[in-house]
Amino acid sequence: MRRLILTSMSGTSLYRTDLADAVVCFPFFRFVWGPLPSPDKIATYLGALSDQHGPGEHWSIFAYRWPQGAAGREIELVELCRLCEVVELWFDPNPNDQLQLVWLLDFFHFHPDVVARLRLRLVDFDLISVPSTGLGKRKVQDIGVTGAELETASMAWQAYRATTPEACLALLATDLSPLLLLKPALLNLLAELPSSTTGLGATEMRMLEMIACGFAKTNPLFHFRTLRGKRVFDESELGYLLEGLAHGPTPAVTGLDDELRTLEKSNHRGRHDAYRRSRLSLTEFGKAVVAHKEDFSRHNPIDRWWGGTHLTNDCLWRWNPTLMKPQVVGSK
Repeated sequence: MRRLILTSMSGTSLYRTDLADAVVCFPFFRFVWGPLPSPDKIATYLGALSDQHGPGEHWSIFAYRWPQGAAGREIELVELCRLCEVVELWFDPNPNDQLQLVWLLDFFHFHPDVVARLRLRLVDFDLISVPSTGLGKRKVQDIGVTGAELETASMAWQAYRATTPEACLALLATDLSPLLLLKPALLNLLAELPSSTTGLGATEMRMLEMIACGFAKTNPLFHFRTLRGKRVFDESELGYLLEGLAHGPTPAVTGLDDELRTLEKSNHRGRHDAYRRSRLSLTEFGKAVVAHKEDFSRHNPIDRWWGGTHLTNDCLWRWNPTLMKPQVVGSK
């Protein structure tokens, strides 16, 4: 019986285990950062390989191993799924993984022959921690995918794509039990909306609090995951958030290497070295933000995406811990 695993980049190590004949990872889309890809771009990514695809823009680039008897990698993802008797979905609790899960389930909703092969593996730990030797003593529940899982996923994906966070808030009042890890992920995502008092999301505030406690280097901010306690963003995204805190008109952080202002985002080595050179501390304004006496968004421009919602100073949805509609605030 040929077995296929679909997973996130967190689950890359699964291809070194004997759990499946093939493993496909989905690193291309980070749904927690930046504008969401259009439906056409997603369809192209999952479709057959063509001249429309740029480097790394086809799902097969990150297909590890290949089921025996399968043809070339130019096929659509659904065609690979049809070559396997079982297609397992391995996505861990972090919000981007859960968003990738609901995205894929929504996609497969339109392919009932593939749905019949789907198995949802309930992973309640970080997949990145799985060694090449396998799961060890970890237990992963095996759940069949039914209409309940598909409907819940489609509702969640459409809600997250909406132009306001209101639909995601409404989801919390519905039965999300078919996807047990979805509700905590949604709550973590909503906490990243700007606070009603500080104008910053939960991860930004936690970084300021860590700096206030004496963590002057970027390594703890980026890699001490248990201490940071926020797991929505990856290292590069954390860096962009930190730059926003340090390089605005009224910075909350000082000591971030100035070279980061001009380095291209694609220059990963240069940016990594600049982060390592940095020695961080809070400005007086930053201390006031940590004390909830200042609102960062009233002194600095806000321009980022939360799902399908474009957050700007003039359209700033807030969370406290309930959703607050935007009020027009000027950027000084």
